[in-house]
Amino acid sequence: MGSSSSKPEASQSSHVWKASSPIGVSNEVVESLQSSSETDTSRAQSLELAVQARVASELRKLEAQESALLKAAQEKIASAVPDAKDEAADQQRSRQAVSKEVEALRARLDKRKQLRPVPESVELARGEVVKCLMEHDRRPLDCWKEVEAFKEEVRRLEKGWVDKVVS
Repeated sequence: MGSSSSKPEASQSSHVWKASSPIGVSNEVVESLQSSSETDTSRAQSLELAVQARVASELRKLEAQESALLKAAQEKIASAVPDAKDEAADQQRSRQAVSKEVEALRARLDKRKQLRPVPESVELARGEVVKCLMEHDRRPLDCWKEVEAFKEEVRRLEKGWVDKVVS
C-alpha cells in the first residue's frame, strides 16, 4: 500500500479495455471509438463551451425580462407623479397648512407655560437644605435631616397633584 504510484506511467499512451466476457456492442461501434481522435480533454472542453453558451443565453433572456419589468415600473411611476404645476400648488398649499399648524401648536404651548408658585412649605424645606449645605460645606452628609424633610414635602406635593389629576 503506497509503494506504487497513483499516476499512470507516461509510457502508456492508450488504454485498452479487455472484457472477460463477449462485448455486447457491435464491432463497428468499437472501431469508430478506437479510430476517434477525440480525447477526454477535448470532450471536457466541448462540454464546457456548451455550458457557457447555455448560461450566456439564459443571462440574455433574464436581462431582457428585467429591463422590460424596469421599463414598466418606470412608466407606472411616471403616470402616478402629478404634473409640475400641480406639484407646486400642492407644495404651496401644504406649506401654508404646515405653518398654520405650527402656529396653533405654539399657541397651545404658550398656554401651558403657566408656572405655578411653589407652596411655602416646600420653599421653606428647600431653604433649610440650602442653609445647612452652606453651613456644612465640608460635611454635606450632616444635612440628611433637612434633605429628608424636603423629600417629604415634595412627596406630599406630588401626591396632591396625582390625586387631583386622577380624580
